[in-house]
Amino acid sequence: MRVLHTSDWHLGRSFHRESLLAAQAAFVDHLVETVRAERVDVVAVAGDVYDRALPPVDAVALCNEALLRLVDAGARVVLISGNHDSARRLGFGAGLIDAGGVHLRTDPADVGRPVEIGGVAFYGIPYLEPELLRGPWELPERSHTAALRHAMGLISADRERRGLPSVVLAHAFVTGGRASDSERDISVGGVAHVPLSVFDGVDYVALGHLHGRQQMSENVRYSGSPLAYSFSEADHVKGSWLVELGEDGLRGVEFVPAPVPRPLARLRGRIDDLLASPRYDRYTDHWLQVTLTDPVRPRGAMERLRERFPHTLALAFEPEGGQAVRAFRPAAAGRPEIEVALDFVREVRGEPADDEERRLLQRAIEECRLKEATA
Repeated sequence: MRVLHTSDWHLGRSFHRESLLAAQAAFVDHLVETVRAERVDVVAVAGDVYDRALPPVDAVALCNEALLRLVDAGARVVLISGNHDSARRLGFGAGLIDAGGVHLRTDPADVGRPVEIGGVAFYGIPYLEPELLRGPWELPERSHTAALRHAMGLISADRERRGLPSVVLAHAFVTGGRASDSERDISVGGVAHVPLSVFDGVDYVALGHLHGRQQMSENVRYSGSPLAYSFSEADHVKGSWLVELGEDGLRGVEFVPAPVPRPLARLRGRIDDLLASPRYDRYTDHWLQVTLTDPVRPRGAMERLRERFPHTLALAFEPEGGQAVRAFRPAAAGRPEIEVALDFVREVRGEPADDEERRLLQRAIEECRLKEATA
């Protein structure tokens, strides 16, 4: 039995306003090729298929295409909902779709009922919202740990009865995992983590939620997201885990890297050095987050940077010396608007506005007055 563990597709997500749909489609191509080349039996998708509960129509179309192609390539698909998904929408028609080889597990009531494929029991634990389950499951406390322990109790009872090798798909934050800037906070009362020990006894646990690939133990792993969704993931290697299971349980795991649509990098320095130094030549095709350290905020910084680095997406300003930019609250009472605006420019940039900027600010103020007068 060969299982391909993937998660956190976040179909429909953009990256600093850049569409990622083409890159996500390329990842689907890669998944299908991997299924064929590696003779994968089951693709396990551990949640966050979409980026939001109401995904755009092109994201839904891509998901539909992905599932059809994976099944056509010879794999069964077991898929759970994550904290970004709408469990009810994603799970619509699950009973009918089962017959087509795609097994949607989005209802907490089904966690103890596995999908049995090739002599392996696959249990799906969708993202569990403790507040919604505290009553129905009579949880002792409102926490992710309590909800996941209850779910695993149901699974353990079924595992003992069946006596088969088991795979659990879960969407959760396991203690010791490393987060990035692109995951949504799922903490309850300040606590989001669940202990690794809750998964004891399972042959393989396919985790979703954290966007970096991680090995929590030999048989408990995060595949991470297939694409980088924040600059904090610039050093991540994206991909999926290829898992080999036998009658005796886990036999081996290897990582299958995913294609990189465009590399990410974070640059820091003075703008003149960034624009002139040859050591930055290799970043011209990267998506960039740039932090400028000039003592005075450069004018037209983004436009100038994009002349050399056309894919600069994010810009920050941290002047050398570590002086924090303090909040600016000008005294405005009784003063002309143009003076307040010019004070703001001088405070933020460290030098006064020039004549052209002053005229632009004055025109904006006059147009605002005109709009208020005619409203």
